Formats: sequence, C-alpha cells, structure tokens
Amino acid sequence: MAYDSYHCSVCGRRIKIQNRTDMPVLDPNTGFGICKSCIKNIYHFIEEEEGHHAHKSKKNFNNALGELLAKNKPHVIKKYLDEFIILQERAKKILSVAAYNHYKRMKYDLDNVGGDEEIDKSNVIILGPTGCGKTAMLSHLSKLLDIPFAVTDASSLTEAGFVGADVEVAVRNLYYAAGMDIEKTEHGIIYLDEFDKIARKSGANNSITADPGHEGVQQGLLKMLEGSVVEFTERGQRKHPEAPTIKVDTKNILFIVGGAFVGIEKIIEKRVKKGDSAIGFGSEVPSKEDTDKKFNELIHQVRPEDLMKYGIIPEIIGRLPVICTLETLDEDALLRILTEPKNAPVKQYEKLLAMDNVKLEFEEEALRQVAKMAIDRKTGARSLKGIIEDVMLDVMFEIPKSNESRRVVVTEACIKGEEPPKILPLEEVNLSKETA
Repeated sequence: MAYDSYHCSVCGRRIKIQNRTDMPVLDPNTGFGICKSCIKNIYHFIEEEEGHHAHKSKKNFNNALGELLAKNKPHVIKKYLDEFIILQERAKKILSVAAYNHYKRMKYDLDNVGGDEEIDKSNVIILGPTGCGKTAMLSHLSKLLDIPFAVTDASSLTEAGFVGADVEVAVRNLYYAAGMDIEKTEHGIIYLDEFDKIARKSGANNSITADPGHEGVQQGLLKMLEGSVVEFTERGQRKHPEAPTIKVDTKNILFIVGGAFVGIEKIIEKRVKKGDSAIGFGSEVPSKEDTDKKFNELIHQVRPEDLMKYGIIPEIIGRLPVICTLETLDEDALLRILTEPKNAPVKQYEKLLAMDNVKLEFEEEALRQVAKMAIDRKTGARSLKGIIEDVMLDVMFEIPKSNESRRVVVTEACIKGEEPPKILPLEEVNLSKETA
C-alpha cells in the first residue's frame, strides 16, 4: 500500500512523503509511524544517556581506584601475602610494587585524559621451580585487590590457523572470571602459566621450520601484552563472519607470565662463570642442598639475554620489563608451609575433623617426613596436601560413623605407610567451637 503522507505517532505531525528520506518507519497493520526528526531525537537522547552512564561509570571506577590505592600500599600487600606464602621475600616485594604501580598508572591515565604523556605498562615474568608458590601468590594477590584474575596454560596455545587454542583465549578466560563484565575485564590480571613451554625449540637461533606452538604463539602475544583491542567469540568457537564477537582493550590488563624455566640456571652459570670448573675424577659431586643453594644464587642473577638464549623472543622480553624470581623450597620451608600459613594443609584437616568432634594431632617427625617425601617427588609445596590426604583417607572414612569425641594422632610411621593413624578416646568437648 502506498502513502502520500502519514501522521507521526510520536510528535503527531502530518508528514508529506516527497522523497525516500521522508519514508516513515511504518507498520501498515497498526498504522504506527515515526518520522525521521523523531528518530534523530531518540538517537541523540540515547547517545547522551550512554555518554552520561559511561562518564558516571568512569568516575566511579576512578574513585574506586583511589580507595584501592589508599588502602593497598606495597607494604600492606606484602604483609597480606606473608600470611599465606612462606619465604620468597624478594618475589613478594616485586609483585607488591608491580601491582601498586599498575593501578597508579591507571589512575594517572584517568586523571589525565587527553594528555600527551603516558606511563608504560609493566608486565611481569616470574621464574621459579615447580611448587614454589607462583600461582598461589598471584591468586592471593587478586583476592586482596578484589579484581578479576584468570590463569591460562600457555602450553595449550597455538598460532592462529593451527589446531589448538588461539592466544585470545587468555582474555576470554578473564572475561568469564569478571562475570562477563567488559569494564572489569579490562582492568584484571592474566597469568600465563607454563610460559617456558612456548620457548622456541631452537633457543636463540632462528628456526626454518613451522613452530606453531612456540615462537608463533609468542608472536601472537606481542600486541596483546603491549595493549591492543582483542576480539574473541563468546562461546569459544573460531572467529567467522557470522559469529558474534566481544572486544576487550588489553591496555590496562596486567599480564604476568611464569614458568619453571628448567635448565636456565645453566645458561646463567655459563655467563657468570669465571675460570674453569673442576671436572673429572677429582671433582666433587654436589649434594642436594648444595645444588639448591647454587640454584637460588643463580636464579636471582637472570638477565634478559639469558631468557633470549632460553628461547624467548626479544620483542616479548621487551614487553616484560619486571623479572621476578622465586627460590627452591627446602625441608624447613616445606615444614613451615604445612603449619604456619592461614590456609596451611594441617590447619585445614584440623578444621575438617573438628566438625566431627575429633581433635587431630601431627607429631613433628610426621610433618618432617611429609616434607621429605615432597622433596623426593620434586613437586614442591603442591604435593604436601596430597601426601596427607593419602594418609588420612581411611580415618576420614571411619570417623563420621560415630559422634564420640576422639583424638587422631599421626606419627612418622603413618606417613611412611607402616601403620594407620591412631584413633584414641577423648573427653566430651565441643571441638568445632574450639577450632572456630
């Protein structure tokens, strides 16, 4: 049906249709029509409202940043980490300063919108043996700052076009950790674990063959680390024209990459070594303690050129200016980890059994044996809870059968598997209240 004119259902005016631009948004069934003038007014109203909300959101975030910086100075952050992480003093200081400076940088950018001067982002690279506390330290840091934090396994990433996960998956993981809130995502922390696994196979030398899981991934991470708009599909499928995408600016995302970097101490030693070391039948075989001590001395001397020789490309190293190193944990350190932190494994099991009105006791020699077994497994602190879990399995199965107050004693022989933990009678007492 053709119309020469129509009434606008919004402003009520009769509009003559003289050309295509006068054609209304018209529903012939209901007679509803709206003129281009009203459409423009509605569009401008929406733009103003969105701009107002964006400004208000930006102002609120700026205020939140100010409060965050005021109550989380570096010494406060480190003190908090001390409650959960044993030793690693230097690493805790580096991360405390890095996190504080990162949020100062964002505050500076918000306070100086349109300014010519910018403060560069200081991403972090963490080096340390397995089970020394890398992931745990970052997890507790994110809880303190109440910001989105996501861990992505770098070894699962591949160069775009190859089978595997694209580098954008790291940002998508953070997006989900932020509750699918883009603004929160753009101010979170991404931890790329097992980063040493994507070192190029040929080390410092160029490879003439395809290396989709190593150097290609590093190249793909370059722009993301520097700060660019990353586009990814919400459901994780490969990008194609019909798939809706989400865009996230990584300018204010703090990237922390870490790994064990097995063997890098040999590269460092070769650089710092002076003179020839003793070899042959007359040389001394170093003990485990000497090896760990030597590793701890060398790892703190790591330099960018050592990372290049290991297989990290120079462009990536330039975008990771802060180098954080962690030491090997010895038996005494593992013993402290078992009992001292707020979330120590022993404290966790004490609370679990106290809920069944049972008091749990570990003899000191039993705890020391747990630490020795963790060292033998070469998995650091991450295996401590697993060792205790194996010992406590039968006890935790039997205990709930009765509500009697009892005492469980774990000895060195229990840890070695030579005898089960002892279940002894105890006076009637509400242990759950005592523990609380």
